[in-house]
Amino acid sequence: MNEHPKYNRIFTIVIDSLGIGAAADAAAYGDAGTDTLGHIAQRTAHFELPNLQKLGIANLHSLHGVAPAPNPTGYYARLHEASTGKDTMTGHWEMMGLHITKPFQTFTETGFPKELLDELSARTGRVIIGNKSASGTEILDELAEEEIATGHMIVYTSADSVLQICGNEETFGLEELYRCCEIARELTLRDEWKVGRVIARPYVGKKKGAFVRTSNRHDYALKPYGKTALNALKDAGLDVISVGKIYDIFDGEGLTESNKSKSSVHGMEQTIEIAGRDFRGLCFVNLVDFDALWGHRRNVSGYAQELEKFDEKLGAFLKRLKDDDLLLITADHGNDPTHTGTDHTREDVPLLAYSPSLTGSGKLEDAETFAVIGATIADNFGIPMPAGTIGHSLLAQLQ
Repeated sequence: MNEHPKYNRIFTIVIDSLGIGAAADAAAYGDAGTDTLGHIAQRTAHFELPNLQKLGIANLHSLHGVAPAPNPTGYYARLHEASTGKDTMTGHWEMMGLHITKPFQTFTETGFPKELLDELSARTGRVIIGNKSASGTEILDELAEEEIATGHMIVYTSADSVLQICGNEETFGLEELYRCCEIARELTLRDEWKVGRVIARPYVGKKKGAFVRTSNRHDYALKPYGKTALNALKDAGLDVISVGKIYDIFDGEGLTESNKSKSSVHGMEQTIEIAGRDFRGLCFVNLVDFDALWGHRRNVSGYAQELEKFDEKLGAFLKRLKDDDLLLITADHGNDPTHTGTDHTREDVPLLAYSPSLTGSGKLEDAETFAVIGATIADNFGIPMPAGTIGHSLLAQLQ
């Protein structure tokens, strides 16, 4: 390990779903012509992102109403995803060095296939109801009274690669709920049904409007398929601090501290607080509201406003950075709110790199993998990346 790294602290902030234009292979995913950030800019009057603008976002990707910075303060590059897929887990795992060739499945628009539900029903002995994408409160108000009366089992999904099962703690029982979820987890390890997470969602109450989810939730998550940059950093004794969904995405692997966020604005407030601390290593941040609240719901104005809120918090964060800090801003996939359907979009993503100590700035070469991020972080601390990982370091280009 390098005892005197170039940067003592690296902050990697993922603006979840901020794609910057269709990937070369987007047509194979039904995503030709997508451009999350570009299309938001086209449809937003007075789009103001002064801090991202200074870092070079409009130099990297032409944006309606946002001028390129004459003298950008950072370096910027376009990253293409080497892995197969366009989901959150694949994007983040690749950032930290993994090459994923079998994608996670999402069932947001279609519900789960009949073959999976038939097998789950046969194995659990339960009739399945629900089978759609919904919020937890919506599905309980709609179906919990039926579940309580009949013993049927509520199965539903969300915008993520997830299968969720609800069970009333009194009538269904926690042990039975966990048993059914364990069966679902086993079935959804198959490639054609593979989901990142099965979640037991217990609740109490007997009538619509009075149902409350309890803290006995249990997650059956997949761990990353191999060691990542996060493991390498932690094993070397460095701090690996997560904010937002990072803990869930990596199932806690390679982390020394995790911080749950109530919103993306809260996530930035947590990151600003962490920047006021002394630590040595990585602070890895996921800001999910862009994706969950606006991208999937195809809400252009909501997405634009969320970006402006982020930019404001980014300004406060930048004031906390020291000369031996490095900031990397990126995304994990696209989610063009002007595109058809409700799913993620296969897009390239930005990489913005900034430190107060940089003397240069400008465009770096496009990279064929998100894994340049993990490789750069590991290189900074003089730590070899784990065997079987991909990616090359950009550290020497950040001058």
